[in-house]
Amino acid sequence: MGYYLVKLLASAAIIVAVTEAAKVNATLGGLIKSLPLVSLIALVWVWAETRDTQVIAQLSTSTFWFVLPTLPLFLVLPALLRRGFGFWPSLAAGIAVMLGCYVLTMALLRRAGVAL
Repeated sequence: MGYYLVKLLASAAIIVAVTEAAKVNATLGGLIKSLPLVSLIALVWVWAETRDTQVIAQLSTSTFWFVLPTLPLFLVLPALLRRGFGFWPSLAAGIAVMLGCYVLTMALLRRAGVAL
């Protein structure tokens, strides 16, 4: 139970750090948020729990491919906000675009024979 509490607190600390930094400096918040901290922590935890290098390799590969379809969200959201759309509709549109990119990515990876 203590191990899971440590995992929970470490994950929450990252979110708090990003939101607090963003209040002071949006660029700093974006920099911290863009760091693959969650991915790195997850890799360490999976390694600590399994010691399975194949699982780590697969997780790393999957993470690479699934980061790519998230990127359009970070272009659509600010573009819509700057055009006067509200936060929630802009976020919803960004998420919709991201989900479409996930579907497209999965189809392209299957077609290319990339194992996920």
